[in-house]
Amino acid sequence: MKKILYSLALAVTFWSCKTGSTGTAKSNTVEVNINLTDVKDDKVLVTVTPPAIKTDEIVYSIPKTVPGTYSTDNYGKYSEDFKAFDAKGNPLTVKRIDDNSWSISNAKTLKKITYLVNDTFDTEKGTGFGNDDVFSPAGTNIDAGKNFMLNTHGFVGYFQDKLDVPYKVTVTHPETLWGATSMTDQDASNTSDIFTTSRYAILVENPIMYSKPDYTTFNVNGMDILIAVYSPTGKYTAESITPEMKTMMTAQKNFLGKVNSTKKYTVLLYLSSAAKDDAHGFGALEHPTATTVVLPESMSKEKLVEAMKDVVSHEFFHIVTPLTIHSKEIQFFDYNAPKMSEHLWMYEGVTEYFANLFQINQGLIDEAEFYTRIADKIDQAKSLDDTMSFTLMSKNVLEQPYKDQYLNVYQKGALIGMCIDIIIREKSNGERGILDLMHKLSDEYGVEKPFNDDELFAKITSLTYPEVGEFLNKYVAGTTPIPYDFYLAKVGVTKATEKKPGNPFIKGQTPNITIDKATKEIAVRPESESIEFFKSLNLKGGDKILTVNNKSYNLDNIYDLITESENWKENDPITLKTKRGTKEETIKGTVKLPYEEAETFKATDASKEKLKNAWLKG
Repeated sequence: MKKILYSLALAVTFWSCKTGSTGTAKSNTVEVNINLTDVKDDKVLVTVTPPAIKTDEIVYSIPKTVPGTYSTDNYGKYSEDFKAFDAKGNPLTVKRIDDNSWSISNAKTLKKITYLVNDTFDTEKGTGFGNDDVFSPAGTNIDAGKNFMLNTHGFVGYFQDKLDVPYKVTVTHPETLWGATSMTDQDASNTSDIFTTSRYAILVENPIMYSKPDYTTFNVNGMDILIAVYSPTGKYTAESITPEMKTMMTAQKNFLGKVNSTKKYTVLLYLSSAAKDDAHGFGALEHPTATTVVLPESMSKEKLVEAMKDVVSHEFFHIVTPLTIHSKEIQFFDYNAPKMSEHLWMYEGVTEYFANLFQINQGLIDEAEFYTRIADKIDQAKSLDDTMSFTLMSKNVLEQPYKDQYLNVYQKGALIGMCIDIIIREKSNGERGILDLMHKLSDEYGVEKPFNDDELFAKITSLTYPEVGEFLNKYVAGTTPIPYDFYLAKVGVTKATEKKPGNPFIKGQTPNITIDKATKEIAVRPESESIEFFKSLNLKGGDKILTVNNKSYNLDNIYDLITESENWKENDPITLKTKRGTKEETIKGTVKLPYEEAETFKATDASKEKLKNAWLKG
């Protein structure tokens, strides 16, 4: 569910809110106040009024993990100074059980708890990827007076055995900030918002982003879309990306057909400065009626729109699975002792496949681009463990060695979806594909009716063909690598090669530059001086790169340089300030991108053209 963007890699006791009436607490509601007005030391005060508690002890927990992240993030460790009080304001004994849970004694007298929340963006180590950072789109931001990213699971917890109790959340905020969300504000005040949900799980699925109002709204086939943007320098606005978003989401709705009945959908785009204390985990995280997106503000308009198209379309397609079609592990998600489902190949893989297929299906990309994407996924999948059972990996994704293979859900997972699609197309003479299967599964199950993990393959086989069941058991549950050429040949598609432009500073995961940790200076690696970009500018191994196009770069903003270079085109003018030994020099020239042979695919069998067109154009 979280969609990682690959091309870029990843005053302690104050109360200013009402403490509640002096009568008994509401018997069946958890009331929460999140104070965004009086932020002290970059911390937000949260006040919780519990429902009636009938036990002597109660545990309050903030999630260890949340649906869609497939990682252990321990959101409770960002909370501190946890206190509990009775109706007279006397403190109750509190014991911290672990990172995420607190036990409160004399719980029958509990009237209020308070705690301070730190944000996660400040703690990211620099990439948000491949380390223990909270993935930014699932994280939180506290930037007083400017921006608050409220992924609600980072601020609000739940009482033991009371996950199904209604929630009433009041957010007090500066008048200059507006909260973008799919929830409905029930307070007319300009400085206070009230949101209610029927249970905790609904609240967790509704992020809110507070910032200076910058949003657009439009309607696509009966669905109201809200696009909200936070751009620290004002480089981008919601209006500047809305035309492309509207085109894309219209195409998605057309592609999906009857599957989706969501009435409102919100896209929250946070553009990061990529500074040390800002977000670095670029990508998105889905929710039933929203997606949170974090990308670097330094991207060009073209790259930003392209990235939004890829990550938002992926998140939007999660409406199908797991938001509509899912197992009991997801329906009854345990936030602090999660049990994972076997079927990431469907939740993430089929979703990622749809995010690419719809673009060729609706004419947003051409065949050549689609085949290039498929080839890239095959190449990426080869770099991971191709013999690991996908269902075993999914079930154990929070643990090693399976955790390190999670990225394959976007690669091999999507390719699994492609192969199933091709099998169904072939057996039905092009009349049906995997989207038809997802329609049938939606009818069979649905938002409130989960399936049993171990029964899904049999159900899919009964709705399709024996060959689909054989594929699932051999290549998804089993350990046999998938022969992609065999399946693509069924639709007349075979291997080909193409020349692709690369990035001057990095090839795959291998950097072409190095950094002196003492001086923080960037230098050309000796083995990289033969790369066309460096050769054309007469750069040698060991040469320091001080500025590029009059902007200084070093260890602190190396990520900016990589991001900026993604925007370069062949023969763009470029000016570098370099240092060789002790001599500084200004070099003017043009960008010469490194090109390399890459595998792709082409349609070569005319006899299969009808089936190929049914596959791609449906």
